[in-house]
Amino acid sequence: MSCHFRDSVAYNTPFLFEVVLFSEVCDSLCVSQYNKELDERAVLFLKMKEGHDFNDDLVRRIQQAIAEELTLKHVPSVIIQAKDIPVKQLVFANRATHNEKKIHSSKFIRRSHFKNDQYTVFILRIHQCRILRITLSSVKKLLLNFLPRVTFEMSHRDFSQIPVMRKPDENGLTPLKRLKAIIEEKYGKKFNNYSEFHKWSIDNLAEFWAEFWDFVGVICSKKFDQVVDLSVPMADAPKWFRGSRLNFAENLLKYRDNRVALILAGEDKETKEITFAEMYKEACLYTAAFRKFGIKKGDIVACYTSNREEPMFAMHATTSIGAIWTGALPLLGAQAVLNRLKQVNPKILLTIDKFSNNKQEIDMLSKVKEIVDNLPSVEKVLIIPSKADSKLRDISKIRNSCFLDDFLKLGVDETGSVPEIEFEQVSFSHPVFISFTSGTTGLPKAMMHGCGALIPTAKDFWIQLDSTRDSTWLSMSPVGWVSWNMMCSLSFAGISLLLFEGVPYFLSPTYFWDIVEKLKITNLFLPANVCDDLEKYGYLPRKEHTLKYLKACIAGGSIVKPQAYDFFYNTIKKDILFCSTYGCTEIIGTALNVDPTLPVYRGETPVPTLGLDIQCVDESGKPMEGEYGELIVAKPSPVLLLGLWGDEDGTLRRKSYYSKYPGKFAIGDFAVVNPITKGFVICGRSDDTLKQRGTRFGCSEIYNIVVLFSEVSDSLCVSQYNKEMDERAVLFLKMKEGHDFNDDLVRSIRQAIAKELTPEHIPDVIIEAKDIPYSMNGKKMEIIVKNIINRRPYYADNVFIPECLKYFLDIPELQNF
Repeated sequence: MSCHFRDSVAYNTPFLFEVVLFSEVCDSLCVSQYNKELDERAVLFLKMKEGHDFNDDLVRRIQQAIAEELTLKHVPSVIIQAKDIPVKQLVFANRATHNEKKIHSSKFIRRSHFKNDQYTVFILRIHQCRILRITLSSVKKLLLNFLPRVTFEMSHRDFSQIPVMRKPDENGLTPLKRLKAIIEEKYGKKFNNYSEFHKWSIDNLAEFWAEFWDFVGVICSKKFDQVVDLSVPMADAPKWFRGSRLNFAENLLKYRDNRVALILAGEDKETKEITFAEMYKEACLYTAAFRKFGIKKGDIVACYTSNREEPMFAMHATTSIGAIWTGALPLLGAQAVLNRLKQVNPKILLTIDKFSNNKQEIDMLSKVKEIVDNLPSVEKVLIIPSKADSKLRDISKIRNSCFLDDFLKLGVDETGSVPEIEFEQVSFSHPVFISFTSGTTGLPKAMMHGCGALIPTAKDFWIQLDSTRDSTWLSMSPVGWVSWNMMCSLSFAGISLLLFEGVPYFLSPTYFWDIVEKLKITNLFLPANVCDDLEKYGYLPRKEHTLKYLKACIAGGSIVKPQAYDFFYNTIKKDILFCSTYGCTEIIGTALNVDPTLPVYRGETPVPTLGLDIQCVDESGKPMEGEYGELIVAKPSPVLLLGLWGDEDGTLRRKSYYSKYPGKFAIGDFAVVNPITKGFVICGRSDDTLKQRGTRFGCSEIYNIVVLFSEVSDSLCVSQYNKEMDERAVLFLKMKEGHDFNDDLVRSIRQAIAKELTPEHIPDVIIEAKDIPYSMNGKKMEIIVKNIINRRPYYADNVFIPECLKYFLDIPELQNF
């Protein structure tokens, strides 16, 4: 939870750690209070320890501590005593239940009814404070669990008319065919198509994953005794490959020849190549230095730098020791980084003095100093010198800091040699990575992944996308985005990777395609927003760009518009394999992918990946097609997160992912399955779902129509609620330069939505916005705008340009709903 003031200062109430430092305080609670004009102030409740009194001197000292450690603006307007701190703020019950009777015994509770009086909502009230902060989204989500299900009918869609963008390639997918043939022969099966093979893989999980292990050649010192115990409930995270002993880095470094492993490029540096042999030597040096410094199994090494080779080597070293690797996006501010790294307390922080991004020089040293000053666990800060003269910069004010090459001297022994790596053997479930969610609804969750992080490379890129040792992938993802974790594992299959530092398409209109052509890139892994930018800004190949080596472009990270399919197939290359894939931080890899032997349909992701039982379900958990449903994983998988850092007994993991559909993993995204093609259309986060006049729909459906209007640069659609919890859709339009927002445009958009969808889909309000907020990794931040216009708390530390949020405050058109 956070408190948010009218001057746009937001803070996380768990970060009022200063209160904990006062030994006389037993517990505390900080919430928002509103008056009739919806002015907001923070109220801090203190529960005193027995034998200690609440007094003015205590209040004064707490105010002073908060002002010094945060800012004066963070000091709550009211600090008062509470006899106890409630555990739950919201309880649902039928009128005659035991829970209701128990709650009525408390003098703090006030009963409140919604329109549907079959159920009662109990909202905590406290005598001195008018209303405790209760988010409308929480009320709505819980209420929907009791109210009759409203089915979103897709009758306006003609599934049979979705165009084929690419015909099947029967000659491709050799690894998949080989794996299928092995299983057919061993188990006496005959799979006539991918769907039959996938069904067998999820109906026979232990057999499939055992065959997969052998097929991809996992290096281990001891093979597993048991693949998985399926009698363990999925919510209890059954262990995979029990008894096995292996090392993640040893598998990534199994190729040590002179073929190219990494190609390094950037906005302001020359292209450089690193072979697999050279990559192994660098890993040896980093590992020796880390061990000499004292890094051991279970320690955490964090990264906060741009997309370069050094994080790759440091990750190899970290995981070779059995330590854990984590990181934060380099464009995040200091507080946002602290929100992540304070949860895990790293021992080493790897960073850089500065880097170029979109033609701008980003200086990191001041942010690093603030981070390290507030992160006492850091024993060494390793600074990568970005330029030849970087070592002339003064880093003496950054605690425990040195330049990286000086630190690496620890890895060289007295004879001038570097020892070979002794790979620490760990269990399959030993943590390898910690990845963080975006944190738009609270503190970012710290997710642990183990050696299962090997699987995406072999399954998603090698087997399903037919990559070979002759393939070269281009990635723009720096450490801090889960796709970096995926792409860094390409070396497991001996696949080459281009790391681009910065933005590879703003330097000139053809720069991006110059790179693809010159460096013989075979596969692109692009964020969806980059696909949009290439089209929006007209960054097209020239006639002399043959792109003869380019085989595939896989887009993801957020919803890929159907228009992107048109752009790539009609403008870039007709025989390319362009498709949206789907994954999430919880699944380190793709959940939905491509089968080149099947056609690609516009706007769809063709198939679920092997061994993963992903379904689109209604609110009762029943699989469905042709209707708007939520994505779940119905059976255990080795690619799912191990758990959440610090959640020792799994309580938070079960609450976050298994409470909505008991025994099944709720991803939190909505989709539609085409009943004819069986392809998936991703419709957005469940948090971003809109419901207007009884019709439930995703914001992406609106975006796919608005994008057809050339005068509109961007758009964002969210829900607004009134006091009675009525909901309406609000569509914000960002206009292109030289074009005006006017009634004719609004009328045309309304007509297009009514024609292509239904009249019920037309947003009640369509207004102009000066800018649209995006996250650091290119996702539209619907939930933040939704919270702003509904006067809820929000977290802005992951917003790329947070200044644009001011455009959504106090909008006149939204005041009288």
